[in-house]
Amino acid sequence: MSKKTLSQQFGACVCALRNATGLSQTEFGEYCGFSQTYLSRLENGRANPTLNAIEVIANACGLSVFELFEKVREY
Repeated sequence: MSKKTLSQQFGACVCALRNATGLSQTEFGEYCGFSQTYLSRLENGRANPTLNAIEVIANACGLSVFELFEKVREY
């Protein structure tokens, strides 16, 4: 089994957190101000979010950036 990249770990974590909210990619993307396509790329580890985007995602999940990255470590 190959080790996931940080982008893949981050994306898997964001996907799981989004699913926990019960929101679709489109709904969560709109809430965050992102397009569905960008969110899909991010969740699949094919996009590298900016620090600002990471903060927006964390806030949308009710987490601090540091709490979000603690969760990313689990993926």
